[in-house]
Amino acid sequence: MILTECKVYVTSCILFQYKRIFVNIGYFIIEILSLLLMIIKNSTMTSAYHIGLLFLRIAFSGMMLTHGIPKLMKLVEGNLGFGDPIGIGAVPSFILTVIAEAICPLLVIIGYKTRFASIPIIITMGVAAFIVHGTDPMGTKEKALLYLFAFIAIVLLGPGKHSVDKK
Repeated sequence: MILTECKVYVTSCILFQYKRIFVNIGYFIIEILSLLLMIIKNSTMTSAYHIGLLFLRIAFSGMMLTHGIPKLMKLVEGNLGFGDPIGIGAVPSFILTVIAEAICPLLVIIGYKTRFASIPIIITMGVAAFIVHGTDPMGTKEKALLYLFAFIAIVLLGPGKHSVDKK
């Protein structure tokens, strides 16, 4: 009987210690998150933040142009063969894709109407990831998803001060 009571006591002591550890870990995580929020809040006006936004805009828009410029060349040559993923016709789908992949990235690079110019890119990458490559494996739709998430970040963060809009 005494042995059973000792086991119960030891078990409750161990559980109490684990509970204290988890509570302390929870407080630690809350402190880390509040510290990160304070750093983000205080660093929004630093030059590194704005240079990071500039890098984000130039890098992803520049890579998007490698897809858009060949499509623009096909459009100029009159080669209008393209899929119709959303049912508006092949030619309108192609023209909207060229606008989203060739013209809008140029606006995003210079920082002119950045948030507005990112929306067609987001829509196009959403269609590419979830409709055109919807049944494909993740490796196939991964590029479209990366562009999608990057341009959503650009919309949320804005152009920064190194842009034509300077916000």
